[in-house]
This record gives sequence, structure tokens and C-alpha cells, in this order.
Amino acid sequence: MQEVLTTFPIRPGERNHWEQLFPSVVMTASHSDSLVVLFGATAGAYGAKLGSDERELILLVWQVVDLHSKKVGTLHKSLVKADNPELSDPCQEVSGLTPEGLSKAEPLDRVLQQFSQLVSSDLKLLGRSSYTLCTDGQLLIRQVLHPEASKKNFLLSDYFYSFYDLRKEFHMCYPNSATVRDQTIKSMAEFLSLGTDETEEDFGVWQVKTMVAIIFSMLSETCSHIFTDPETVKYKYETGPCSKSEAVDSETVIRARGLPWQSSDQDIARFFKGLNIAKGGVALCLNAQGRRNGEALVRFVSAEQRDLALERHKHHMGSRYIEVYKATGEEFLKIAGGTSNEVAQFLSKENQVIIRMRGLPFTATQEDVLGFLGPECPVTGGKEGLLFVKYPDGRPTGDAFVLFSCEEYAQNALKKHKEILGKRYIELFRSTAAEVQQVLNRYMSTPLIPTLPTPIIPVIPPPYTIATGSIRDCVRLRGLPYTAGIDDILEFMGDATGDIKPHGVHMVLNQQGRPSGDAFIQMKSADKAFLVAQKCHKKMMKDRYVEVFQCSGEEMNFVLMGGTLNRSGLSPPPCKLPCLSPPAYAAFQTAAAVIPAEAALYQPQALLPTTRTPQASATAPQAVTYYPAQAAQLYMNYTAYYPSPPVSPTTVGYITAPPAAVAAAATATHTPIMPQPGALVRMQGLPYNTGMKEILSFFQGYQYAPDDYNGLIQLNDQARSVLQAPKEWVCL
Repeated sequence: MQEVLTTFPIRPGERNHWEQLFPSVVMTASHSDSLVVLFGATAGAYGAKLGSDERELILLVWQVVDLHSKKVGTLHKSLVKADNPELSDPCQEVSGLTPEGLSKAEPLDRVLQQFSQLVSSDLKLLGRSSYTLCTDGQLLIRQVLHPEASKKNFLLSDYFYSFYDLRKEFHMCYPNSATVRDQTIKSMAEFLSLGTDETEEDFGVWQVKTMVAIIFSMLSETCSHIFTDPETVKYKYETGPCSKSEAVDSETVIRARGLPWQSSDQDIARFFKGLNIAKGGVALCLNAQGRRNGEALVRFVSAEQRDLALERHKHHMGSRYIEVYKATGEEFLKIAGGTSNEVAQFLSKENQVIIRMRGLPFTATQEDVLGFLGPECPVTGGKEGLLFVKYPDGRPTGDAFVLFSCEEYAQNALKKHKEILGKRYIELFRSTAAEVQQVLNRYMSTPLIPTLPTPIIPVIPPPYTIATGSIRDCVRLRGLPYTAGIDDILEFMGDATGDIKPHGVHMVLNQQGRPSGDAFIQMKSADKAFLVAQKCHKKMMKDRYVEVFQCSGEEMNFVLMGGTLNRSGLSPPPCKLPCLSPPAYAAFQTAAAVIPAEAALYQPQALLPTTRTPQASATAPQAVTYYPAQAAQLYMNYTAYYPSPPVSPTTVGYITAPPAAVAAAATATHTPIMPQPGALVRMQGLPYNTGMKEILSFFQGYQYAPDDYNGLIQLNDQARSVLQAPKEWVCL
């Protein structure tokens, strides 16, 4: 293959021309002996948008400048063969290059080898040994060379990790010139009144020659500029913890969306190769189930680096494009910040590779985990390199984090993915310091259903029946944002909210009591449900489209009871042991409560906070409360009304009420009042398949009060017989 490399030797007397132009140049080399002025172009955008379209490099032009002897080396111009030879129209117009001409060039790695050889040769002729790159802005190094080399899996030499930004250096030398953002090679030349003509030279040659002239002007006696503080590119991403008390500038944070679920912090750092991410600045976001949701918050060292990161919006990671948006420091601290001393001590070891283990047996010990990993992947510090994730009461969650001193040990550990420990297979993933903080924050936070306060009054609305028939008068919403609330659903449905049955919105929660992304809505008729499904299917809610399907009350109940609703039909709830969980909610019908007049004064303003009222149709009922606002402090009985997995209750709530209302309720009516403190206990951490029989056996020998229990929750006859005579087991 013919080598396409053009050199432009210095014309006779050209060096003397520079000396005559700048007769009194103070040559001071502080960082290196010489500068290599470098200019490049891609097959796509150029100027301020260079590198923003992921197009490949097609041109490099460079020249050595000796800072001691004020001499310049040979000017070189080299074409680069791209994998995609197609050139954009602006590129062809400005550069004059063609795909046919580029087809004879060398690939980028070969051109960079030639670059190093020719620069070394020029330095030797000038009697110098070291150099620093000097470019017009930061885009060529940060947005083109480093990302492309990373994608093509070859390493750049050390010289590409340090460079001078001529625009910044020029503004330091001439503060009265335009801002750094507005500088161009042409504007700098015009500011210095350099008599250069862009049309006289080839594309790239004029730019390098003009940059060299600008440098000599900055080194002249009138300015005496010294190149002392080069820009740097980090060699690798540094992990580390982040404290919630740390100040994070919102101008340095971005949100990346669409990441592959198995992406690690190193993968994200590689996507942003060339930009400097702050230490511990990659925070992987987790969904309600504690799994990665394809998003990450990334913190950079400066606002300038953040702005460059935003230019990589919709760049590719493998075959997927990644969306990049602005984020805030508060969002980053919410995900990555931690306050646990145990976590801080665990993450205090520098430059450790973190592996997350999931699915451990609850009885697993540190010795069991170390034995599972084996001698081929030793844990840093032995037992000190293990961190078990636990609930606030000390129960294990089945998750653990492990530290390894090097990549080799971590890779050996990842090979044990889905191997068996005890009777369970263990999942292993690469993790981050931010994920450690996030997982610990999630499990150590306040439980979803806190301890019931006193005094409280049960507020029982009229006995609205949850549909159980085969009439398709319900709709299912799938793919809701996890932050969506009842108000968002009502706004999403628009005028159709007037056709929703009272208390007909049911948010489905997962086994951890967090939103699952599903909701069911009972409409007044099958026709109304059909119209809603047709109108709202794949309508957007908070940047996500939501699927809306028509379904029946029977299908809704199967999902609310823990079953699944697939295209092939219904899958019943997972229930291996006999239990009293009824096949439909009709078994737990509640009687209407009589609310005294004084207590009624607090409805709905005090007891049931009002929600945003959407634009309803003319037939919409007035003042219908679909569900309390999400911000309300609401206490529900999940166990009796909504078997595992729990869902959002919509028929019973216990809300703090003023003492006067409680007193009125106790004296004026027979409304059941909550027993005194100590009469009720709350059980956490039950196995998901636990039935009422196991619970009663657990409390064998203790006296319980069925009358008080019945006063709060109306049971059917079969359930009442079991509570009063627990030895007689009835399977519903």
C-alpha cells in the first residue's frame, strides 16, 4: 500500500523569516524543550462541533517548534484511513478530500506510529529530546483521539495525555482578546494582525502555520509568555467513596441513560474517555428491586469537562446509543453519598476492584464466602475485604461486596458467576463505591411502613368492591416511571378520570413495597375501559411511554395477589403452602364506618390530603378522592387486605388525627378505636410463602384478642373460625 504522507520542508530563509518577524523572543522552556503544534479533522463536523458526531479522524498535520532556538521542524501532513470512508458534505467542501484519496492512506494506529517516529527525528535534528502537544482547543485530544483509540482498542502514547490549549494560553497572554469559547485560529491571527491568507495553503497547513506564528508572537518580548501549566488527561478512572456532607457542584454532573445493565464504572469511564471524571464520580442507579436500571450519574472535575460530556449525547457504547443530560449535585449525592462509618472504612482502601455478590444464603458466613471464592482470587484484607448488607435489625439481605487488589483477581471471581454455595447459585457483578453506598442506604433507610403512631383513628371509606368478574371494565398501565404517583396517573388519563370508579386506582408494589411500574384502574364500564386503552396506549409520562391494556377484574386480582399476566394467560400466585389468602378481595369486605361530626371536620383536608384535580369531563363526580397524595404520612395494613406481594391499599388507611377527633370517635359512636400501645405487634422479614398457620404457630402460648382484631378488620366466617380455633385448619 502506498504511504500517504506529505512533508512540507521549510523554504529557504523561512527560519530567518520568523527571526525577523519576532527579533526579541525570550525562549523559556519550563515543561519541555519543544512544542508539537497539532491540527486534525474528522469525516464529519469541524470547528466547535469537532468530535460531536462520532466521525473518525481523517487528517493530521503537525510541526515541531523549538522553544530554545526558536526554530521549527518540517511540517507534516498525513491522511488517515477511516473504517467508514463516507465524508460529510461540509467536510468535503472545506478539506477538499475525497473517499478515493483516503482509501490509499494508513489506519490511525499506523499513522500515530509514523507521527512518533517523525517527531523524534525532527527533535533529534533540533537537538531536543522532549515535547508537549499544542492544539487549537481541547476537542482534537479529548473528543476525537482518545475516544477513537478506545473504541479501536489501542493505547495512545504518554504524550497524548498532556497538551497545551492554545486558546487558553492566548487568552492568558492577551486578556483583552475574545473569550476562550469564542476564540478561533483566524480570530487570534486577526487580533495579532498577522498577514496570513487561508486560501493560499492546503487545509490543515494554513492552520498549523498560523498557530506557529501565534506561538512566536506570545513568546516575543512584549508578552514573554511561558508555557507552564498543560492540560492533562487522566490515565484511568479512580474509585472512591463520597460523603453526603460533600459539596457537589451541579455544573459538573450529568445523567447517562440507556446503559447496558451489566455496565460497570470502568465501562462508563471508557465511554467518556478523554474527559476527567472526579474520583468516585460514577454512580450507577438502581431500580426499586435493587438492580441497575440502565442509568448512571457521572461527576466531572469541572464544568468545562461536563460541557464536553454533553456533546457525547447519543454516542454509542457497543451497539447501544447513550443519552447524556444535565443533572444536579443533589441527585448525585442522593445516589452516591453515604454516612455509614462501616462503608467508609470498607471503601477506604485505594484502587480496589469491587465485586457484588447477590443471592447468598442467609446463613452464609465470612468463611463460607472466602471458601467459595477460593485461593485463586484472594480477598483484600481477608475478612476485612467483605461487607455483608443487612437490614436495620441485623438480618442478612443475601447481598455482599468484596474487595480485590487487582483486575486479575476480580476476573477470576467473576468466573464463579452462578456457581453454587450451599443450595443457592450466586450472582457476581462488577460494582462501584457509589453502588455500595446506594445499596447500604436503601436497606438501612426507614422502613416503608413505619411503626404505627398513637393516637390514630381508622378511616374506613364506603365499601367499594374491587371487581372480580370477567367483564373487561379495567385497564392495566405498564411501564410507569418509578417516581410516578396517583396524581401523575390522573393527569396522564386526562378527561377519562371522570370515568374512574371511586377508589378505583390501584398502584402495584413489589415485594419490597416499592413501585413496580404497574397500576390497575377500574372504569365505570367496559366501553370506557376500551376507549382509555385506545387513547392512552403508548402515551408519554415523564419521558417514558406507558402501555395501556384493557383487562377484567379477575385478571387484575390475579396480578394483585402475586400472579402474572402474560400473553399466554394467567399464572396463579406463588403459594406452595396452604394459607388463608383469599382468591379475591371480596372475602375481606369492610363495613362502612360511622365518622363522628367532629372527626368529619378533618376530611379530606386533614385525614385525606387532596390531590391535584385534573380537568375532568362534565359528568365527572365532584370531590371524589381516588387516593391520598403521595406526600401524605399514611399507614396501611398490608398483610390482611393485600397478601404478598403487597400492593397499594385503596380501601383502608390509618391516619393521624387530632386528639379531639379521637375522643369524639370514642364517646359518640361505636367506631372501633385502635387498641392501647402494646396490643399490636408488627412482624418484619417473614418468608414470602408464610401463611397464617405459621404465624399462629409462631405465637403459640401467647394470648391474642380476636375481638380487637375483628374490630379493625372484618373477616369472613372461615377466617374467624381459624383465629378462634387455630387447630382447625381450613384451606380456602
